[in-house]
Order: sequence, then C-alpha cells, then structure tokens
Amino acid sequence: MHAWLCENPVGVEALTWKELPTPTPGPGQVLIEIQAASLNFPDLLIVQNKYQMKPDLPFVPGSEYAGAVQALGEGVTHLKVGQTVACLSGTGGFGTHTLAPGKLCMPLPAGFSAVDGAAFIMTYATSHHALVDRAALKAGETVLVLGAAGGVGTAAIQIAKAMGAKVIAAASTDEKCALCTSLGADATINYSRENLREALKTLTEGRGPDVIYDPVGGDLAEPAFRSIAWRGRYLVVGFAGGPIPALPLNLPLLKGASLVGVFWGDYARREPQANAAMMGELAQWYGQGKIKPVIDRTMPMNDLKAAYTLMGSRSVKGKLVMVN
Repeated sequence: MHAWLCENPVGVEALTWKELPTPTPGPGQVLIEIQAASLNFPDLLIVQNKYQMKPDLPFVPGSEYAGAVQALGEGVTHLKVGQTVACLSGTGGFGTHTLAPGKLCMPLPAGFSAVDGAAFIMTYATSHHALVDRAALKAGETVLVLGAAGGVGTAAIQIAKAMGAKVIAAASTDEKCALCTSLGADATINYSRENLREALKTLTEGRGPDVIYDPVGGDLAEPAFRSIAWRGRYLVVGFAGGPIPALPLNLPLLKGASLVGVFWGDYARREPQANAAMMGELAQWYGQGKIKPVIDRTMPMNDLKAAYTLMGSRSVKGKLVMVN
C-alpha cells in the first residue's frame, strides 16, 4: 500500500507519499481499500499540530473516506468483505488502504457512490446535529448560514430546507451565492460587498434570523449575533475564518438569545444510539434526493498537496475529494 505520511507535523509541505506494509486488522478493525477521501478543515490543522486531536507520530492524515472492505478483524459481525463503507476515523484516509474501527464504518446502500460517501459523514452529521438537536429548528423559521458555499455550509442549506425552514445563505462571492441558490437558499448575501446587518434587516423585515449557523467565526460573528431574532440560537460550529471571536455577553441577554456549542464528534461518542438514528435518517434523505454532497472536484490521491493549496485559497465550493 501507499499513503501520505506525516512524520513531522509542521505543515503540508512535510508530507511524503510512501510505500508501507499493508496491515492486518486486529480485533474490532476492518481493512479498507480506499476509493475516495475528502479534504476537511481539520485535515489541514492536524498536519500543522493545531488540531485538538494530536495522533502519535508518524500518522496518515485523512479523516473521512470510503471504500471496499478487504478483511475483517475478530468480532466484526455487522460488515462483510466486499461491502462499500464510509468512515470518519480522524486519520488514515489519504492512502490506498487503511485500518478502521468497525464500529465507525457506515455501510453505504446501493446507489450511494464512494465519492459522495467520502464527503458525507462529517458535514451532514455536523449540520444535522447542529440544526435539529442543538437548535431545535422548526418549519417556517429563518436560518442564516455563514460560509454557506463550503462543505458544512452546503449541507446546512440542504438540511434546513428539508426541515421546512427559510434559508439566507451568506458567502464571499457572487459565484458562491449562485451555488447556494441552486441548492435551495431563499436569499443570499455577498458579505464581501454587502453590509451583513443591513442585508439581514431587509431580508427579515427587521426581525432577524431565528438560527445562525456559523462555521467561520472571525469578524462576521459579532455583526451576525447583533442581528439575531428574539429567542434566536447562535450555533458555534467552527472557526474556518481563523480568529476565534470574542462576543460581549450583553448581546445574548438583550435578545434573549442562546449561544450554542456544536461538537458532533463528542455527541457521537457520548450518545451513540441517538447518533446512529440520526445517520439512518440522513442516509434515508440521501436516498430520497433531499440531500447530496456538493463536490467541487475530484483529484488523484497523489495530488494531495495541490488539493491542500486549493482549500487554503478559499476558492473551493463544497468538498474536494481525492480518489484512487
């Protein structure tokens, strides 16, 4: 097998494509022949030693991937050899093969492509957990999605629309806004040339959005929170914009609003039955055509460094997927 190896987490440039022994699965593990692996923001942080999870060195990055089961370890009874699965294990995806915990593998039903499977779990699970579980979104409410053309943003648009909400999508270019409209967004805001607060005031007739989905952080957080509706819920999803914002705590007081943290990974660990039910619903929605990952492009696995550069340029719409 071959894989991108991180032996020194100082950045993407230190990754090397190496031939390694193909491993044998231990108890509870499966060997997966990787067909596709998506590139997520944590995949950049982890090779810079900036992510909360710091794997032992050396390691193969690539948190999310899909492929065919090649071998089963002892105790794995819910999967079979040859079956296509998706997995989000944190590492291991950027190669030709990997060992994965069997309990983290999601069997892909017929018609669910490996490329879509590799771009599915992190974004859709995060967005469903955020909007349904944490925000308790109701039909008819208005959702503002920041960074709406990215992976979690495009998933949030689709899930909010599936739940009967009105969606305002905010993105940095007209091209990205057009993508959001094609996904069902009811209105868009290009925040590179429009005043976010004024646009929200106009689009909501002064009321503000009921739910704000924020995977970006940075300078947009405070003006967005100042625009929130009475009893609004502000979802803290991530900080792809870089800086972690500091909000004056009088803002939630004045709006009777909630500042709500979204940590899907720990939710899945602490509440596995609820998470399994959620993933089942998402797979059903995929089969019904309600949701589908937005794939910016696929690239050969050995072009991983170029893919990282593209992601860093903020030009990516949806997800980048590496394929073998």
